[in-house]
Amino acid sequence: MADNTQRVSCGRDLTSVPDLSSDLENSMKAGFDFICIPLVHPRYQREFSDGSAKDRKGPVTRSDFLLNCNDWSTLVVGKVSPWLQLDSCHEVIRRNSEKALRQELMFSCHLALPSILIHLKNGNCVNLARVVNEHLISGSGPQYWIVVPMKSAEEECLSTFESNPAEPCTIEKQVQHEDTWKWWNKFRTLCGSSKRLGVVLELPADLPSNLEIDRWKAEPVKALMISTKIFLTNKKGFPVLSRAHQLVVKQFFEFDVQLILTDKVRNKNKGLRSYQLYLNHLFQNRGSADDASGFLKSYDDTMSSPLQPLVDNLESHTYETFEEDPVKYTLYQQAVYAALVDKVPESDSHAQTLVLMVLGAGRGPLVTASLGAAALAHRNIRVYAVEKNPNAVITLENMKSESWGDQVTIVACDMRHWTAPEKADIIVSEMLGSFGDNELSPECLDGPMTFLKDDGISIPSKYSSYLAPFQTPKLWSELRFSSDQDKPMESDFEAPYVVCPLKARLLDEPKCLFTFEHPKTGVTDNNRYASLEFDIGVDSVLHGFGGYFHCTLYRDISLSILPNNYTPELSSWYPMYFPIQDPIYLRGGEKLKVHFWRAGDSKHVWYEWCVTEPVAQPIHNPRGRSSTIGL
Repeated sequence: MADNTQRVSCGRDLTSVPDLSSDLENSMKAGFDFICIPLVHPRYQREFSDGSAKDRKGPVTRSDFLLNCNDWSTLVVGKVSPWLQLDSCHEVIRRNSEKALRQELMFSCHLALPSILIHLKNGNCVNLARVVNEHLISGSGPQYWIVVPMKSAEEECLSTFESNPAEPCTIEKQVQHEDTWKWWNKFRTLCGSSKRLGVVLELPADLPSNLEIDRWKAEPVKALMISTKIFLTNKKGFPVLSRAHQLVVKQFFEFDVQLILTDKVRNKNKGLRSYQLYLNHLFQNRGSADDASGFLKSYDDTMSSPLQPLVDNLESHTYETFEEDPVKYTLYQQAVYAALVDKVPESDSHAQTLVLMVLGAGRGPLVTASLGAAALAHRNIRVYAVEKNPNAVITLENMKSESWGDQVTIVACDMRHWTAPEKADIIVSEMLGSFGDNELSPECLDGPMTFLKDDGISIPSKYSSYLAPFQTPKLWSELRFSSDQDKPMESDFEAPYVVCPLKARLLDEPKCLFTFEHPKTGVTDNNRYASLEFDIGVDSVLHGFGGYFHCTLYRDISLSILPNNYTPELSSWYPMYFPIQDPIYLRGGEKLKVHFWRAGDSKHVWYEWCVTEPVAQPIHNPRGRSSTIGL
């Protein structure tokens, strides 16, 4: 169930504000959390260089005494004047607009407003971006919310006529599809992808395609602007949204967006309050969110370096976090159970004892799972628990004395250097990383596989890494603006990161990259190379690649973090993010080609990657210069 103690943050957009205190009070009484108001009267066009109004006397706008400082900074969002044309070809209009915008932005900083709304009317926005960027680079200040329609006004007009068969369409069919996301992408790029830029999306009456809507989910959408014009009236006379609009709004609730209600109240009987109550009702019924998903949400879009368990001994809290994933160990137990049943017929179950080795035993959850499987299968096993971390070995010794008994032998040794006293019927290991092989499971298991019997079983038996192109301006910007000045500029973009990506969009389905099998078949070393091609559906920006894995434990028992085949409730792994230093603009219908290497020497393993189509980029992380995994 959704948390009914929460409510949606909802603002009221006001066109004119004759009495600020009264309008703010009325909006608060109607349940709104903030108001959006013009910084200067919308019809007050100032002239700075020439014209009859050049020397006009009197204040430019209302006094800051009308509200106290706390109200200005928490309850009011400013809107710049609608008549501004900073990219006009007419020099006087352009200059006047520049000076007027600077004047309004300076006053908004004086008021300490939290955010400023700036409407993007078309893709001709270079000078507008330049002036806004002057304020962005000045340091602290408000957030700049760029209002972008999901569909251009021309397209909305055309779709309105085409949807009414009673009125033949007289508009020329030559109106080209105008992608408003391109407007935003151009503006954002010109402003250097500043963290203080956000998007306010205007919901149209006629929604664009799902592909186009999904693309916005990777962008820093701060709010949805919903016009009262697109509301319907239900049987009880209350304003409601169509099912299609409800679905879009609920999808964006996942990204903690706010809502802004604009235009006049059209339902006079129910009043302004009915709109806010309905929007809050949508929020309360946005979908279920259990405690686990609420906990995991705190890690959304937080990048961290992958673990290196061969180099570093894991700490107790890290083990504890992994052990809280019940799904993983349940599946491992099922796999061991199936392997035991296959290895020993029921008629021999009392006479035969199998040798099972847990390699990388940690604090013992795989040992416990294996013993549980043996008990369920009524099979006898003798277990070797091999672990290199001396601190975890203490826990294993305690588990042996308190629970497991002499059925388990503890081996305090690196599995790569261990000489087994006998051959194993079953080897169980869990050294999978978010990319499958990135915690060096192949290198760790190469040696121990020599003491697996010819008919022995390895759990897991196979795992594959997958790759998909990512559009994720948030993650890319985090890397760009957090770079260590003491390191080479490219170093942060030449390392993979573990991340739970919220503000990210797949540009195509993940494709299989590398596969490892145990025991090995054919390939003699663990170096790999592959190239993949992806199809781009709509114009997008490539910021890197997402890495995933699919693992076959035994027979049809598997683990997966692939988006379209995710093991339900699995929480041990997040995807990997492989960034690129320079984002690539991709056009719908283009092919994207990426090359990937898994390379290594006697001390390290590393990944290298590059894009060659539609444009060629330098190879990232050559010779592991920025990122390696220690052996």
